[in-house]
This record gives sequence, C-alpha cells and structure tokens, in this order.
Amino acid sequence: MSASINTISANNLPALEKEGNQLFPIFLKLAQLQLLIVGGGYVGMEKLSAILQNSPEANVKLVATTISEEIKLLVTNFPKVVLIERPYHVDDINDVDIVIAAVNDRAISERVVIDSKLKGKLVNAADKPDLCDFYLSSVVQKGNLKIAISTNGKSPTIAKRIKEFLNETLPEELNDLLENMQNIRNKISGDFTEKVKQLNELTKKLTEE
Repeated sequence: MSASINTISANNLPALEKEGNQLFPIFLKLAQLQLLIVGGGYVGMEKLSAILQNSPEANVKLVATTISEEIKLLVTNFPKVVLIERPYHVDDINDVDIVIAAVNDRAISERVVIDSKLKGKLVNAADKPDLCDFYLSSVVQKGNLKIAISTNGKSPTIAKRIKEFLNETLPEELNDLLENMQNIRNKISGDFTEKVKQLNELTKKLTEE
C-alpha cells in the first residue's frame, strides 16, 4: 500500500491517553435500526427533533405517559415514528436496538438504563452522562458532509459555539465539491493505491494557502 496512506499497525499505535476525549465517533444508519425514546415532554421533543433532522427515515418508537402536542405535530410528516401514550414498560425495550431516556426524572432514567443494560441495549440518558453508553453530538451538515462535535460531555455550550462557527465558515458549495469528487473518483482507473494517489494530488490544493 502506498506510503501516502496513513495506516496504523501494532508498532505505531499511539500511547494510550488517560485524559482527554476517548469517545469513539460513529455514524449510525437509523433507518436500519430500531430506536426507543422514553419521554414525551420538552426533552423528548429535543431528542426526537435532533434525530429526525439528521435521519428523517429513522425508525422511532416514543413512549410516554403524556405526549406533547408539539411532538404529535412534528411526527405527522414522519410515518416511521410511532407514538405510544402510556407509561413506560420494560417490554418496550424488547424489539429495539438503541434506547434514549428523555425525561427529567432520574429515577425513571435509572430504571430505563438498568432495563436496557440487562437486555444488552445501548442507552443514553438525557443530561445524565454517568448513565450513558453514548452521547448525542452537535452536528454540522452541508449536504453530504456531516461533522459531529463532542466535548466529552464537558460543555454543550462550547460544542454549540463550534457548530455555529463551522456553519458560518464552511460554504454551501462544499456539497457540489463532494459530488464532483465522486464523479472524478468513479472515472479514475487503476488499483486502490493508484486511485488514492491521484485523489491526493487532486485535493492537495484544498489545504494549500
């Protein structure tokens, strides 16, 4: 493989850091997974809005004793969201992959977290980082380009400010660039190493002042 490709082997792994952000960033295909949200108030609305903004085709089941009118109005355009207006039950977790406890009640959050972990589900408890397997990040999106921002739960405010800065700084034309690069990549001949080499040359000027 070409030396221009940055690879990691057992011999050049970086030293493990005991401090700093050790979260592993991933992008989930929520259209292929099942998501449960417990909570139908302000927090539930906040989490559901963030999910649908990023993944409009997400499969979501939202369970709450009372579901706000705002949530009911929001989901009218999202047929893959199912609203169930009744108290949460442990069986709600059975057919899902990911769980979000979106309530302002720590006792309920802890119950959802315990139930989720016993059933082997990944779980997030809103505003309770000590109970979470994962966090929902601030997201910057320009067409097909999506950047997730994490402060390791230290400061959502800083993440929000960085998001605002990137939204203002990154041009809308970036998506056109991505589309053009895909077309160029499809036309390049040769093996993987050769294609990477040519793409590196084509994009080099993007980082030059």
